[in-house]
Amino acid sequence: MAEIEDFYELLGVGRSANDDEIKRAYRRLARELHPDVNNGDPATEERFKLVTVAYETLRDPERRRRYDMFGPEGLRGTGAPGGAGGAGGFEDLFGAGLGDLFNSFFGGQAGGFGQARGRQAGPPRGADMEVTLELDFRSAVFGASKEIRVRVPVPCTTCDATGAAPGTSAVTCTTCGGAGEVRQVRQSILGQMVTSRPCPRCGGLGQEITTPCADCRGEGRRNEEKAYTVDIPAGVDDGNTLQLGGRGAAGPRGGRAGDLFVHLRVKPDERFLRQGNDLIHVLHLPMAQAALGAHLRYETLDGTEDLVIPRATQPGKVFRLRGRGVPDVNGRGRGDLLVQVVVDTPTDLTKEQEDLLRMYAGARGEEVAPAESGFMAKVRSAFK
Repeated sequence: MAEIEDFYELLGVGRSANDDEIKRAYRRLARELHPDVNNGDPATEERFKLVTVAYETLRDPERRRRYDMFGPEGLRGTGAPGGAGGAGGFEDLFGAGLGDLFNSFFGGQAGGFGQARGRQAGPPRGADMEVTLELDFRSAVFGASKEIRVRVPVPCTTCDATGAAPGTSAVTCTTCGGAGEVRQVRQSILGQMVTSRPCPRCGGLGQEITTPCADCRGEGRRNEEKAYTVDIPAGVDDGNTLQLGGRGAAGPRGGRAGDLFVHLRVKPDERFLRQGNDLIHVLHLPMAQAALGAHLRYETLDGTEDLVIPRATQPGKVFRLRGRGVPDVNGRGRGDLLVQVVVDTPTDLTKEQEDLLRMYAGARGEEVAPAESGFMAKVRSAFK
């Protein structure tokens, strides 16, 4: 291999380039320099090798650190050029990471040089599924058990999830020999490369069904409506999601089931507004109770309690009832109930009540509007 140039200049990026910028630069150069598009030009092949080495060095944090500190000499012993060299050096440098690149350029999966990165044959895992569960406010606060019903693929009982008709069985795939994948060996400038893809005949399962089950048509599963009981923990909130392992779709031909994700939607409460683990309630007090004080029977989510309103309570006053909020969903205590006071001004005074208020204003030396005449009072009353 030719003498190594500066890796950053090779890729056309600055020394502060991030991973995404380095990857984009490499992909652009690889498409330009790849031997398949340059008729095997030796100079272009050599350039392609250097660009690839530069990319594999700069994408690895430790190799990049050594290169930034010591240059190419810092890569000795890591498999990069300047070390022992040869095919072994390339294998050590690239490792399994090169497979991701060749997967995007050539398709399939690439292993090391002369080796294929194997995949496990057999039935794949089933898909995850989602369902929405609506909760009333109290159930979200204190927890509950709720039943959900969902239509989901389940193992076929007729064929015991094998997909084969009763009395028959699956046979080894004649195309892939049970490997679940087909491989193609090709010679590249970096050595022998093996690409693989799922077997088109068996779909990557390694087996094929010659006599499919009539009930599931060879899938090994069929759709059914299932009922599950979901334990809702205390303190969940709107938008939370619960994960039920193994309650999703069954995998084809006996593959393990996916998970079921339960998205929670909590109905708002008429009295309480939730903020984190605290509850907020706006309490409307008549003017007399705010001025003179009162003892109220106040309804919390836990039951009725005494709420003492001191004399001269002002609008905006907040009473904190500790431990009467929402339990923490992780079990770390419970929030508070915040009662915020709004003082209501009376709007439907009788003649006697208005006279009393005027006497009160006079005793305090407060100026108020003059009393309306009988005619104006009747006109105002007619438009109420």
